[in-house]
Amino acid sequence: MRIVTDFPRRIMEEETWIALPDGTRLAARIWRPVDAEIHPVPAILEYLPYRKRDLTAERDVQMHPYWAGHGYAGVRVDIRGTGESDGLLTDEYLPSELEDGLAVLAWLEAQPWCTGDVGMVGISWGGFNGLQIAALRPPQLKAVIALCFTDDRYADDIHHMGGCLLADNLSWASTMFDGNACPPDPELVGERWRDMWLERLDGSGLWLAQWLAHQRRDAYWQHGSVCEDYSRIQCPVYAISGWADGYCNAVFRLLAGLEVPRKGLVGPWAHKYPHLGEPGPAIGFLQESLRWWDQWLKGSDTGIMDEPMLRLWMQESVPPSARYAERPGRWVTEPEWPSSNIESRAFRLTAGHDLLPEAAGDAETEVGDGDATLDIRSPLSVGLYAGKWCSYNAPPDLPHDQRDEDGGSLIFQSERLDAPLEICGAPVVELELAADQPVAMVALRLVDIGADDKATRVSYGLLNLTHRDSDEHPEPLEPGKRYRVRVPLKHIAQQFPVGHAFRLSLSTSYWPLAWPAPHPVRLTLWPAASRLVLPCRPPRPEEEARLAAFAEPEGAPPLAKTLLQPTQETWRVIRDLAHDETLLEVIHDEGSYCIDDIDLTIAAKVTERYRYAYGSYDSVSGWTEWQRSFQRGDWVVHTLTRTLLTSDAENFRIRATLDAWEGDTRIYARTWDETVPRDLV
Repeated sequence: MRIVTDFPRRIMEEETWIALPDGTRLAARIWRPVDAEIHPVPAILEYLPYRKRDLTAERDVQMHPYWAGHGYAGVRVDIRGTGESDGLLTDEYLPSELEDGLAVLAWLEAQPWCTGDVGMVGISWGGFNGLQIAALRPPQLKAVIALCFTDDRYADDIHHMGGCLLADNLSWASTMFDGNACPPDPELVGERWRDMWLERLDGSGLWLAQWLAHQRRDAYWQHGSVCEDYSRIQCPVYAISGWADGYCNAVFRLLAGLEVPRKGLVGPWAHKYPHLGEPGPAIGFLQESLRWWDQWLKGSDTGIMDEPMLRLWMQESVPPSARYAERPGRWVTEPEWPSSNIESRAFRLTAGHDLLPEAAGDAETEVGDGDATLDIRSPLSVGLYAGKWCSYNAPPDLPHDQRDEDGGSLIFQSERLDAPLEICGAPVVELELAADQPVAMVALRLVDIGADDKATRVSYGLLNLTHRDSDEHPEPLEPGKRYRVRVPLKHIAQQFPVGHAFRLSLSTSYWPLAWPAPHPVRLTLWPAASRLVLPCRPPRPEEEARLAAFAEPEGAPPLAKTLLQPTQETWRVIRDLAHDETLLEVIHDEGSYCIDDIDLTIAAKVTERYRYAYGSYDSVSGWTEWQRSFQRGDWVVHTLTRTLLTSDAENFRIRATLDAWEGDTRIYARTWDETVPRDLV
């Protein structure tokens, strides 16, 4: 990244408080031009629970001062109950959070250094609430940049996929369990820090139990899902994600659903801002964002809306790996989405495990293969190499060689390609099947088969078959009854080169990415009545040749910090044959470092363990532990959170502990033991 120190406007920084109508104060950090009270500027708001003072400081100081130096006020606000802000945070995207956001916008409009025009930006949580607040139509909000977000909190968030419960639901709940247990900084809030901390420890609650109480798409998830009414959003939106991120699908739905000026960008990245993008190549996102902000907050015609609506990284084939520094490929564009340039090509599944172009598959049916069936009852080991639903590319959490998964799957493979094949969009699988249990799931993977037979997952999809017709009103399966289901896979832009093949792999479990069904399931598949539909995109080299390259990444000077202990990462699969047990262990030791300007030392370590005993569905468990500490001089605080999630055929069980120390004295301890009935999951 190129570090920029010479900006058009000289900037200043301040920590301040935003008073809400109920008397609560939110903590804010603001970077703005020093002459903004004479020459007011628009504001760019990032509104998060992730602690501006410390945990996001490294990222913030390279973005917000950059915008400020180009004539904006970069504003980072901690949500109620987080960082140094007053109050409690008891769940995601609460109505109170959105109401507070409206008050923050009104406060910004009233500042003498602000023109009254505001943009909202954010990755993940900030992308969510930027769109949610836009749907409330505050007059100050003129544009949004939403990154790695969703428009549908049930169908396409970290909690569920295709009606299946994701293990990332536990992982994410544990992350917030840790975050909610962190104290405010005494340097900013003074002696009341301890009372604020104890209030959070006692009042934030066990979010995992709340989430598990809603296993179908009810009003709880509909709240905050802007897909319920896209027309509520009336300001321009720039939607951004990455193929390695869990949230790439929402970009396409937003482009199709919104009627306002909008743009989409999907790179090769995991859950990161594009100027920090991994896998690379990273891009000059801050320069690109300025073109957007200048267009909509300053009224300057930057030409950004004259360009195609959607820009995508067309990935080239790579060998399987849990981590990539770079993904080879090229940028392509579509003038609109859905695109008339995409052609659907169908491939029939056969009893011989082939994928044949649809006409050839029909011919096979004519010679008597139409009633042939194939059965599959996958072991719980299928999914150990799946990676995480939401990849951060650290620790190495991308899917590895799929040959390790395919032994417990039904596989269907195309012929080796004699010409390159490029797809762009969401592959779809249509299946004719029956199950021997009332609750069952199907996992589908689209795999690139190299000339050396190494297998790289390209896309995948899940479906809880009780949700085959509705996420709001699931219905159990009638064992033995034949059903037709449609399973969309995740959007992707991918090239399959000459000599490669593509494979469709089908399994009845995908643990630990998704929680398995209550009992082992045997699926019966009618392959001749099933098909894979690929969204094929013919290359348009003449258009790509005219495409302007993104600038190289830039940023303001980095955070001054002293590294005390480096980060260490492990991702291990342990097969204990003596006891017929398998463990996936993920350790991300964040090490420790000191933020020099505020003399604050931070350390953290998270461990996740997912295990099962061979053949025993009641043995499945997920366990997480977070350790975190803050220190400045003789002020030392430490927290420890642990969560264990288990299940049997009828219930989920959550056991959790929270401990907090000031110095060597434990000042808080609490345990939870809660049971939540399974609801067709």
